[in-house]
Amino acid sequence: MRRTVVTALVVALAAGLVGAALMPRVPRLGAQVTGDPDLARTARAAVPDPKGHRGLAVALVENGRIRTAGLGDRDPDGRPVETGTAFEIGSVTKVLTGMLLADQAAAGVVRPDDRLGDTWPTVTGPARDVTLAELSSHRAGLPRLAAGSALGWARVLWSNVSGGNPYAGQDVHGVRNIADRATPGDGRGEVHYSNVGPSVLGQALAAKAGATYPDLLEARLLRPLGMTATVVATGAADLPADRAHGSRAGGRPSDPWWGAGYAAAGVGPWSTAEDLARLVAGTLAGTAPGADAATARFRSDDDTRIGYGWFTTRHGDREIVWHNGGTGGFRSYVGFERATGRAVVVFANTDKGVEAVGLRLLGVAQEDAEAATPALPLWIGAGLAVAFTFVGGLSLFGTARRRELDRVTLLASTVWAFAYLGLGHRLGDWSLVPAWLWPLGAGLSAAAVALAATRWRALPAVDARVPWRRLLSVASSLCAAALAVAAVIA
Repeated sequence: MRRTVVTALVVALAAGLVGAALMPRVPRLGAQVTGDPDLARTARAAVPDPKGHRGLAVALVENGRIRTAGLGDRDPDGRPVETGTAFEIGSVTKVLTGMLLADQAAAGVVRPDDRLGDTWPTVTGPARDVTLAELSSHRAGLPRLAAGSALGWARVLWSNVSGGNPYAGQDVHGVRNIADRATPGDGRGEVHYSNVGPSVLGQALAAKAGATYPDLLEARLLRPLGMTATVVATGAADLPADRAHGSRAGGRPSDPWWGAGYAAAGVGPWSTAEDLARLVAGTLAGTAPGADAATARFRSDDDTRIGYGWFTTRHGDREIVWHNGGTGGFRSYVGFERATGRAVVVFANTDKGVEAVGLRLLGVAQEDAEAATPALPLWIGAGLAVAFTFVGGLSLFGTARRRELDRVTLLASTVWAFAYLGLGHRLGDWSLVPAWLWPLGAGLSAAAVALAATRWRALPAVDARVPWRRLLSVASSLCAAALAVAAVIA
């Protein structure tokens, strides 16, 4: 027994040293600065914690003047964020879609109270009766996300593990099919955030205009505002050159998102801080096409109201009009305060939120600003990091100590120990959890394997009354573990 313990400790130490070389490398906001140095210093001081960020692009509008700055790195190679570096803007696109509605209403093309079915006649399901205003303000009773099928949901789950694009293949036809199948829920008339609603709205407005959504956006909003650096990528060829590269806050790279169907909700649009500053400045001044979309019309909760895409929220004694966005490897925030005439744009190329940075630049107190960053998803990532890192090794220890055991069961447990370790490395938010925990988990799993190895020769191949059932169970478990491993190395 003493020899077994010593062997396990030596193996654990060796695995821990190897794990230290392979442990997650968490991004940290780099020291590089481009653009306005004063704004860069102010923005850096507004970052609650540089850990988990790689690069930021910031624009500040004061007295009608736009200042921009880049902080840190735009990619893992260390190239700096420039003032013209393009970032994925995610759900900030929803305010552009809301402004398209306001613009088309002002032009007399549609009315906000028009039904979806009248604007997009090919939609034939129950959702045809919701109004355009309901779609733009998340009050249509439609789901947050509809993958469309079991295969669609599997693709979404796989992309979360692999860092891929969950919207690949989601075209306009697919979004229309989702609209045909959707039934407005009991929450219709209340604000329930939805990616489906704005997507359907954008495609409906485009269909009414006889154009694609990117073309309508370009003609009615981007070109009039001089937003020449803003593009909607519906394929790899549309991605901006020298763009920022996205990753999770824990360091795992993420693929760009594109898909024509969900473009109006934020899948595929890219922009620069300076370009979006033009939009926000024009909205603040009331001169941008569809600026009336920012007018608060409907109550969301005690502190927040919503217009067509734009939210208006009270933070202490300040009232901020805003929207944020997030994709697999990017975060964004735009906001302005009518009382001060100040507006801000903040982009990040990791999935760590930047709401607090934007609010601090607008003058909101630090405590109120930090409270605006969603906490639940962060703690989910931290929980996954700890649980996956240690559960496999602990489970294998328990399996190896069982009296009734066979080789196929022990083999399956061993594979899962390392599959869980890999999932912890890939899915965990290591910007919240000390990265040195991962080498400890590697050492624990290795020690469990060493203990299991001491029993291997004495175990039967299959120990069960019905051997084929045991083999089938273990085979299915190994297939699942193989999928997990494939996701880790994808």
